[in-house]
Amino acid sequence: FIDRYMGVYDGGWDELREQRRARAIELGILPEGIGMERMATTDDWQALDADQRRYQAKRMAVYAAMVEAMDYHLGRLVDFLKQRDQYDNTIIIFTSDNGAEASGPADHESFMGSRGPQALGYHTDYERLGLKGSYNTISPSFASAAVSPLAFYKFYAGEGGMRVPLIVAGAVLPMQGVLNHAFSFVTDITPTVLSFAGVEAPGVEAPGVEAPGARFAGRPVAPMTGRDLRPLLSGESERVYGPDDAVGYELAGQAVLFQGDYKLVLVRAYPGDNQWHLFNIVEDPGETVDLSSTEPARLQRMLSAYQRYARDNEVLPVPAGYNHLGQVVLNTLYLRARTPVLVALLTMLVLLPFLVAYRMKRTET
Repeated sequence: FIDRYMGVYDGGWDELREQRRARAIELGILPEGIGMERMATTDDWQALDADQRRYQAKRMAVYAAMVEAMDYHLGRLVDFLKQRDQYDNTIIIFTSDNGAEASGPADHESFMGSRGPQALGYHTDYERLGLKGSYNTISPSFASAAVSPLAFYKFYAGEGGMRVPLIVAGAVLPMQGVLNHAFSFVTDITPTVLSFAGVEAPGVEAPGVEAPGARFAGRPVAPMTGRDLRPLLSGESERVYGPDDAVGYELAGQAVLFQGDYKLVLVRAYPGDNQWHLFNIVEDPGETVDLSSTEPARLQRMLSAYQRYARDNEVLPVPAGYNHLGQVVLNTLYLRARTPVLVALLTMLVLLPFLVAYRMKRTET
């Protein structure tokens, strides 16, 4: 899979970002004239030397090959279902939990880019990149191109970190090959699956009627917040969320409220500015025109709605100076080191009685 992408990304991330923007418009996925901001974390491709550009282009080629490999094996699953005469009775839902991953450092020869992975048993040399035992990531520059023309990427609350494909396919669906631009959220998937399966969610007495105090497997059942998407998929409705319905979200201090065509967003850490911004993400999915000053009343209404969401869902504020990327690194190191440390402590506990007995015996003699 890698070979067919070698050379494809030699033009760099700026070229790719513009190509993908144009293609998204051509396919009708995004509107004509959509704005696009260049992220502050995007490096200057022309400032790289030839070896650096060569290495970065292969990182993206490996990334693309992984995507195609996934698609190939999904195709194998579809073929298997058809062979077993189960395809016509199957609904396939494909989505992602976030936008493009941007954890790879721009400098692949830095500690985090090479020596860190090598210390964990991975290799990062150019020739073996993408093969078994290699460690490959794309940097913020190519991640920004991967989500073009959206802003930010994974771990951030911009559309590039949150807006992902949602593909629902199956012979039983009444509409085939339809592109729908209606807003939906990850919490909608479970109600939709249950609806297709004809199964009521635990804690529901009847459609739309919750059973107070319901329990499942000994635990209290929280009400589902998502919506059944079947009306969208059948063409019965153009949207499942009304203009006043609010959907909140928070991750490591990144905060969002969706309401109608609008999005209220706060991105804490660099390259964010820790300020609230307001966008019309239907007309401006690239989040280039902040409406905070021109629509102050809407801004205040949505701020109040987010505060209600945070209160109702017990969202806790993050400490001052909190860095989510640094915390991820610390968590990884902790998990890696925890087992050896526990083994060492247990070994000491096992040996301690023998050591004490030995010392006491020496003292007696």
